[in-house]
Amino acid sequence: MKRSGSADLPLHYGHVPPWLAQRMAKLGLAIVESILVEYGKSEVIRRLSSPFWFQSLGAVMGMDWHSSGITTSVMGALKKSINPLSRELGIYICGGKGKFSRETPNELLRIADKTGLNGNELVRASKLSAKVDNTAVQDGFQLYLHSFILNSDGDWAVVQQGMSDASSTARRYHWHSENLKSFIEEPHSGVCGINQGQILNLTASAANTTRQTMMAITQESPVRMMAEVQKLVMPSHHDVKAKDVDLKRLGSILWLAQEKQPADFEELLLLQGMGPRTLQSMALVSEVIYGTPSRFSDPARYSFAHGGKDGHPFPVPVNVFDETISVLQKAVESAKIGHSDKQQAIKSLHQIAKNAEKDFIPNMDFDKVIARERTDSWKYGGRTVFGKEKPPGDQLRLF
Repeated sequence: MKRSGSADLPLHYGHVPPWLAQRMAKLGLAIVESILVEYGKSEVIRRLSSPFWFQSLGAVMGMDWHSSGITTSVMGALKKSINPLSRELGIYICGGKGKFSRETPNELLRIADKTGLNGNELVRASKLSAKVDNTAVQDGFQLYLHSFILNSDGDWAVVQQGMSDASSTARRYHWHSENLKSFIEEPHSGVCGINQGQILNLTASAANTTRQTMMAITQESPVRMMAEVQKLVMPSHHDVKAKDVDLKRLGSILWLAQEKQPADFEELLLLQGMGPRTLQSMALVSEVIYGTPSRFSDPARYSFAHGGKDGHPFPVPVNVFDETISVLQKAVESAKIGHSDKQQAIKSLHQIAKNAEKDFIPNMDFDKVIARERTDSWKYGGRTVFGKEKPPGDQLRLF
């Protein structure tokens, strides 16, 4: 069994406002459809099994780049937009938070009836993945969210999250059905996060004797530290700092959007009319779709596409968000009928920015970049959970 990794996130409370939730669902669907057209169903499952890619997806969708809420909101948005089209897409999302997680077995059985997949095996995989992370590996996090994603070929991923009141953090666990061998012996490639001391790991190979002994009802139990393999630990600070992003990568994106124009590149002529600010967002969305795994080591960078609902690094530019969705939706629809020119143009954005990195020397003032985004936010329909952004000096007077 391959366990893809996990992510430690500051525990945040709050809600996703309807104006953002609707856009997250639309953009999430467009990104998934783009991946389907380019790479196929198995790649969607593989991407969702990666904690780094998942975090980058949430950031580009306008969620707070590092909070625990990114898991619930992203999976909720994808389930809402993908499931009505599951028969066409071949992708199904089950479970969710709280009471919805308990519906996973019934949902899987219904999907199995429609697809011919082995429903009992899928239910077993769902239950065992939850049991392993909640019971066999006792690391102080109690699961409260369980999402099971599968395709019509039977590939699946699990995204589930636990909460620790003691440390005020949440831990997200990712599973992938690839190379399935055993749930009870070395099912993980690693349990990653902040080292909180020794943990009880009854799935370690060294615990084989103990598992057998426990079956004979004895008291002995092993304690073993698990190796850190794929590690994503998000900081406690809410704002985005220069140390949170790869400035060379971000700088090349800003260069592409602000110093160059689409007309300068033959490949981008099909996107003519797109403003520099939307080009910046599209370049980051392009990377989420077409980028290789090494590109997602700094998820905070993707918040420079559509900001965050709490205003970090800047308010969500709603107008830009809508234009990004529109461009991507049109590209997907064209690709479905055999016209992939627009899709190739979007793909070239990622490659042009990546090529620029080779000789790019970051020279921007990071804080000034964010300050400019915040100052101009009102021009792009900037919005947060606190309300709409207003032009500088146009604040309401309080009497």
